[in-house]
Amino acid sequence: MAEKISDIKQEFLEAGIENYEALFVKYGEDTRSGVINLINKCKRELESLHKEKERIYRLSEFERKYADYGFICGIDEAGRGPLAGPVVAGAVILPKDCDILYINDSKQLSEKKREELFDVIMEKAVAVGVGMASPERIDEINILNATYEAMREAIEKLGVKPDILLNDAVTIPEVSIKQVPIIKGDAKSISIGAASIIAKVTRDRIMKDYAQIYPEYGFEGHKGYGCASHIEAVKKYGPCPIHRRTFIKNFIAD
Repeated sequence: MAEKISDIKQEFLEAGIENYEALFVKYGEDTRSGVINLINKCKRELESLHKEKERIYRLSEFERKYADYGFICGIDEAGRGPLAGPVVAGAVILPKDCDILYINDSKQLSEKKREELFDVIMEKAVAVGVGMASPERIDEINILNATYEAMREAIEKLGVKPDILLNDAVTIPEVSIKQVPIIKGDAKSISIGAASIIAKVTRDRIMKDYAQIYPEYGFEGHKGYGCASHIEAVKKYGPCPIHRRTFIKNFIAD
């Protein structure tokens, strides 16, 4: 007597995607449409997994190129452009045999996926460091220098000293470690992509906390960026303590 389709579905579920191939052989001769549809669905899942592994392999090109270096650290930032809140930098050293899938430029990921990957990166990374510069510091020394400051802090907080830095586009002053600036690095290096996720999620959480303190500005939605509703709120209520005065001077009087 043929197995129930519901039981076969449960067998696939319990086996996991890494064991699909054996089940394709086991049920490949079953002509029931429910089984055929299940196998086709699982084949698509397996194909997607293979494509993702290939993408991650390509994303690790720079990590392979500099594999002779011990600790390879990716550096990226979040929050250079907003009108409010800190700029946050992430520094991440991934293991040489990193098997984390779906890492990408944080802007290409959904908030849900970023949050999931944040936890995985924090669990599997050799080291993670986070640095930030406040709105006051940004106003004091400008956003570029504040970003460099946040990046240096992130490196210092790693716990282990990197042997090489893979940076998203910039060369950080006052850092003696070898640096490799990579244009659009968060989409070309798995280490920089991981750092971008750490920086973005950390900053988003900070802005959500600020939204509880200053609810009239809608920080939980736009995260401090200069959308129309944010600008209108600043014009209506005036700036709050986390606004960057040098960023809002064109549409608000001090």
